[in-house]
Amino acid sequence: MRFLVATDGSEDSDRALEHAVDLARAADADLTVVHVVTPRIESGGTDPIESFSDAEHRLVRENVERAEERGVRVLEAATREVEEGGLEVETELLYGEAVESIVEYADPDVYDEIVVGHRGLSDRAESFLGSVANELVRRAAVPVTVVR
Repeated sequence: MRFLVATDGSEDSDRALEHAVDLARAADADLTVVHVVTPRIESGGTDPIESFSDAEHRLVRENVERAEERGVRVLEAATREVEEGGLEVETELLYGEAVESIVEYADPDVYDEIVVGHRGLSDRAESFLGSVANELVRRAAVPVTVVR
């Protein structure tokens, strides 16, 4: 048996990782932790953005290298947590849109279940687009456990 945990370093994904460690230990299962490299959009300045023109000049997309470095740190923290729980872990950086990348990676011939946190770091975006967890439940070919 093999569990796949998707993490973004948020508190909810940390709880999902803890839950997956407990599941893996109880089932004598293997554990893989993935992080999807997603460059953040950051705003310059402290004043509210008031127009599209203003946004065009003040919104900056994080470069991929910085997003990768952040992802590596998230996976290193996850590795420490899993190993402290007495398990071995594999990790992987994924690229692309989060749901699509995780669904594609979670091959049902390899993974038995995906474990994911209820909300990630992008709460504001999720309120407009739908949560990653919700879309994984709808689209994954394996069962998905959503941890609050």
